[in-house]
Amino acid sequence: MRFLLKLLVFSILLPSCVKPVQSQLPNIVIIYADDMGYGDLNCQNPDSKIPTPHLDQLAADGMRFTDGHSSSGVCSPSRYALLTGKYHWRTRHGIVGSFGASFFKDDDVTLSQILKDNGYTTACIGKWHLGWDWEFEQEPSYEVMQWGKLREVYGPEDIDWSKPIKGGPLDKGFDYYFGDGTINFPPYVWVENDRTLSIPNELMTPENIGFQTKEGAWEFRPGPRVKDWNPYEVLPTLTEKTVEWIEMQDKERPFFLYFALPSPHAPIIPNDEFDGQSEAGAYGDFMVQTDWVAGQVLQTLKDKGLDENTIVVFSSDNGTEAYAWKRAVEYDHFSMGDFRGLKRDVWEGGHHVPFIIKWPGKIKAGAVSNEVISQVDIMATIATIAGVELAEDVAPDSYNFLPVLLAQPHKTPYREATIHNTRASKWGIRIGDWLYINSNTGGHRDMPADFKELTGYTDFDTEGLLFNMKKDPEQRVNLYEKYPERVEEMHKELQRYRGGMAINNRK
Repeated sequence: MRFLLKLLVFSILLPSCVKPVQSQLPNIVIIYADDMGYGDLNCQNPDSKIPTPHLDQLAADGMRFTDGHSSSGVCSPSRYALLTGKYHWRTRHGIVGSFGASFFKDDDVTLSQILKDNGYTTACIGKWHLGWDWEFEQEPSYEVMQWGKLREVYGPEDIDWSKPIKGGPLDKGFDYYFGDGTINFPPYVWVENDRTLSIPNELMTPENIGFQTKEGAWEFRPGPRVKDWNPYEVLPTLTEKTVEWIEMQDKERPFFLYFALPSPHAPIIPNDEFDGQSEAGAYGDFMVQTDWVAGQVLQTLKDKGLDENTIVVFSSDNGTEAYAWKRAVEYDHFSMGDFRGLKRDVWEGGHHVPFIIKWPGKIKAGAVSNEVISQVDIMATIATIAGVELAEDVAPDSYNFLPVLLAQPHKTPYREATIHNTRASKWGIRIGDWLYINSNTGGHRDMPADFKELTGYTDFDTEGLLFNMKKDPEQRVNLYEKYPERVEEMHKELQRYRGGMAINNRK
């Protein structure tokens, strides 16, 4: 009898004193689109000319954020911010160029590192574009004219391809990597883990690409490539590799997959089977293919029986590219949605992006949040879900959004402030409904006359800009001169953040 009582007591205490098995932790999948505008998702654009059924379903199954933002208006900085929970500008501005060094500092801690250290299998598939620490045999051997400028270019003979490539995904917490690095940057070769699968043996130049785009320019930087490199095979190959990797996963061990798409970024090259699938030209067709790729990932998770225990995050590294102006005029499809500006801009369209999180059984299906959320918040949120306590100096700009996801009581607005920036010359700060920009324009290039006429946008001549984003999300009414005290207050807050202030919410 005494033995039975002891056994009963032990069985009651067991759940509270035994650490949960790793299989109880949710898998994490981040699908990161490239240059996708807020208005490219059908569920966010009532006048869309592009069907996106898979991403629309993801939104219907999870929480869609109407006010989601990337850290930057260009890709490398936003990718860095996503993986570190730190605003890119605390490290640098601008993208990583051809054969550029790692974006990361030695003391940066990544989402993949903390998950790997806590039992997760981790993989990065697709576009890296965060630099590698290449070892060169010699200085660049070639000079190539591109965009009116003579560029020094590395050739195949300038690099020892037999050496492992340091500073890439494997050095930032990923167990596995597969990709082409960046579709429009050399080297044009498949990389698996830290080695190229082939040896580049020729130089790609603007004159010898060998294929045609279906819209816009190639935007390829010259450099080494393998013979018969076919850019039209990149997205299908990445999709196959991603599906294969998911199918290999053990249900008893949680995994983190960062699937960084090269689409719908230029070159705009949808595969032939997607031609004509939209009413927005080749870009629209490329969006249809991008949506299909996301659907393949979601279906594989379901087929494998993993979907009920997997958190899926979908977003984009920045807003849509400048081709969107012409697309709006010709096809009446506004990739930027109702927002002003495009990729690179501090205008809303440069960084206001699709943002969806699905977590079956935890996030209410069909939920819509109007909270301002930044991609830097993914780090603290996922860490909290995975039971990882972050050090104070890790992910300093990242808010734990778990209370928002679970519809728990929380203060509104949840973020105290959000910084918008691409280049060092222009900055914006969002506090509640108010947005201040320290320039007379949030753009980094002029809006075309035909698009301006179509939309009725006008320029401003004040020293700075102030908008009420709740009442004026299109940024048409400049309140800079009407509320000087608010301008002064927000300018001071911007300076404080730029000076090092970081406020996060880990509770």
